[in-house]
Amino acid sequence: MIDFRYHIVSLISVFLALAVGIVLGAGPLRDYIADELTGQVELLREEKEALRAELDVAEVNLQRRSEFISASAPALLGGVLEDRSVAVVELPGANPEVTEAVMTRLEQSDATVTARVAVNERWADPTERAFRSGIAQSLVGYLNPAPAADASTETILGQALGQALTLRDPANLEARSAEAENLYELLISSELITEVGAPTAPAYATVVIAPELVEEPADEAAVTELAEANVVYTGLAVDLAGAGEASVLAGGDAFQGDLVRAVRADEAAASVVTTVDGVGTITGQVTVPLAVAATTGGAPASYGFAEGVTAVIPEPTTLTPPDPATFAPGPVDAPAGSDDTGDTEPTDDATDGEG
Repeated sequence: MIDFRYHIVSLISVFLALAVGIVLGAGPLRDYIADELTGQVELLREEKEALRAELDVAEVNLQRRSEFISASAPALLGGVLEDRSVAVVELPGANPEVTEAVMTRLEQSDATVTARVAVNERWADPTERAFRSGIAQSLVGYLNPAPAADASTETILGQALGQALTLRDPANLEARSAEAENLYELLISSELITEVGAPTAPAYATVVIAPELVEEPADEAAVTELAEANVVYTGLAVDLAGAGEASVLAGGDAFQGDLVRAVRADEAAASVVTTVDGVGTITGQVTVPLAVAATTGGAPASYGFAEGVTAVIPEPTTLTPPDPATFAPGPVDAPAGSDDTGDTEPTDDATDGEG
């Protein structure tokens, strides 16, 4: 047991220290302490003002750089995608203002934006799997070429969207094929996608705008949900890359949950999907048309300012005129694994309700 005298000594020490502090603070050290504190406060204020001034200068310089890039964009992009048509696909959570900014840069590159569609949340909603499976069965008969016999529901849906935006009519290469129109209508009626800008012609390429992530998910359940959605949308990006001449996924790469980062981390996906990060900035937006051209004339790559990218910006690419006949289907293939000869008519049962 602690001796009572120990407590007495401790209390005396505390009060003695307080007394000394009071005496010194009110006595000969008072002015010194006050001056010292005043000087430190003044120094901190000056440092804060200096940092604010530096920040203001940095913001002005950044704004001027953005204005310079914007003013230079028409000269930089002009003719890059001449004779090319592009369909724009927005994923759930994409920023519409970013999409419109990217479309402006596509138009400055002399590309024709032929369609703009938004993928709805039910595309990746785990509670809608049975419904999507039923829709996939209805889509298979219109796919040309038909999917592999073991193709998953997600693959069938992804190929359907890609073909809906790119397939051409063999009798009129400037028009969409009947299969493309049927696929598109089924995807619309099933509410898997929403039409933002109706298709005016088949596209040679697609640009996919990724969800905008402003912070990491706050809890484990949200992290898991985002990761599962990214798996589905990575598959969609791969399927779109298999339709037309090129496909570019544009988004952010600042957070672990960003789709662009997920695609880049997937070796198989990264080998077929071109990615552009920083699409929320004018630099990323201007890069998108250049990436479409580079992919059309070369190979998939990653562009932007994130660690490990292929390059900040693609090398200039001169494209030869496209051959529209390449994207005009022949006779409809029978669904893979079917004994049908191509006369199979898709059923509409799956559109009557959620499986």
